[in-house]
Amino acid sequence: MDKALEPIARVVHAAMRAWASANDQPEIPVWDDAPDWMRDSTIASVKFVLAHPNAGPGAQHEQWMEQRKSQGWLYGAVRDDATKRHPMLVPFKHLPEAEQKKDSLVEAIVMALI
Repeated sequence: MDKALEPIARVVHAAMRAWASANDQPEIPVWDDAPDWMRDSTIASVKFVLAHPNAGPGAQHEQWMEQRKSQGWLYGAVRDDATKRHPMLVPFKHLPEAEQKKDSLVEAIVMALI
């Protein structure tokens, strides 16, 4: 993990926890209790935004999907971490509005903290 980016990733992670709570999504554990793959995913999202500051939230989502697919995740109507199924493994334009806003939130937080 890139320790230099960890403070930004912690803020992004905390925001995703709050977003999940506000949108009746499954609870996300606090950073220190989150599994390695979750922390690594957040760091990857931060790195992507920093490397592509004008890419937009759709590109952020595409990066996330590629990361998941490379780890063996597949589309599933219901999220299941044990079987690596996720309902958001669809193109950005097919995401619910709240999910699109979540990707915008990640980008905005990273850009605000650099």
